[in-house]
Amino acid sequence: MTALLRRPEMAIAALIFVVCFGGWELIIWLLDVPPIVLPAPSDIVESMIDMLGTASFAWHLGVTLYEILVGFAVGAFAGLFFGCLIGRFPLLEKSLYPYLVAFQTVPKVALAPLVVIWFGFGVGSKIVITAIISFFPILANTIAGLRATPADQIELLLAFTATRWQIFWKVQMPQALPYIMVGVDVALMMAVIGAIVGEFVSAKAGLGFLMLQKNFSMDMAGVFAILIVLSAIGVILHLAVQALRRHFIFWLDTQKSHSLETSAQ
Repeated sequence: MTALLRRPEMAIAALIFVVCFGGWELIIWLLDVPPIVLPAPSDIVESMIDMLGTASFAWHLGVTLYEILVGFAVGAFAGLFFGCLIGRFPLLEKSLYPYLVAFQTVPKVALAPLVVIWFGFGVGSKIVITAIISFFPILANTIAGLRATPADQIELLLAFTATRWQIFWKVQMPQALPYIMVGVDVALMMAVIGAIVGEFVSAKAGLGFLMLQKNFSMDMAGVFAILIVLSAIGVILHLAVQALRRHFIFWLDTQKSHSLETSAQ
């Protein structure tokens, strides 16, 4: 209780949770909604407890996490690599970037069956789909971050005979890090979606595959339980990115605190 009073955002979040799920349970009870249409939160919790205690669920969860993390790593590396190239060489932005934007506009759901045909029905095709979806947010944010470097800082380093490589590492990359971390945050959320889309198209394991099984058996409580697990994965990944941001871009919080102190004075 004391912790909630010290952090009002936690109290508000807890209140929203109680109101939403309590109201949901009450509506199901008052209107007598069939479980096949909308299961009650109590049924969802019961189904989740049953699933969490099984070894098969741990296997499906591990497969999906592997697809998310490996696919994100591949997409993030490619996005960062091409983002740095395009950010440093304006010619590439005019010649290569339009093709990347055109590729990004292709619906990934429509592309997923082709990827499955090209890369097989195993985990590989899900990693490719996840990498494709994770690629563009990091690419676009890397380019934007490199372009955000103040021109006077670059001119100052050039005046001190700094090389282009030194300018890139000492000024442009630190300036781009906040943008890149935003791209990483978005890409991780998209990676979860990409893995599930791939498993919906074709899979032998994974949370998407398990969700399809429960959907076919009309186990709506189980479907909602898996959706909550996927949401929890997204929240955990988001918190991990925020922790990394505070560790690697610690000067932003320092500057923010300094600005608040100055405005208070």
